[in-house]
Amino acid sequence: MTSEEEKTVRLLETRTRQLILKFQQLKEENGELLDELVEKDSELQEVKRKNHLLEADYANLKMAKMLEVSDQDLNAAKQRVAKLVRDVDKCIALLKTMGLEQ
Repeated sequence: MTSEEEKTVRLLETRTRQLILKFQQLKEENGELLDELVEKDSELQEVKRKNHLLEADYANLKMAKMLEVSDQDLNAAKQRVAKLVRDVDKCIALLKTMGLEQ
């Protein structure tokens, strides 16, 4: 083999080693990125779970607020009915007194 051919073979060997090293580096980086992806996916699932719980809590709070408003309305309605009953009782009493005087 000539010296030129030997240089070419050595250059080819050197470049092959460099490619192998680069492949190993990229393989390692790919593994790290895959690990990071799995971790991020896990974090995403946890955030989705928390979001679902918060949405359920929000729906419960909305329902409680509607019930609270309904309770206030119910109390107001009870007071109004009680006032109407008192007014009707007064009217009945007036009618009885008027009927007795005539």
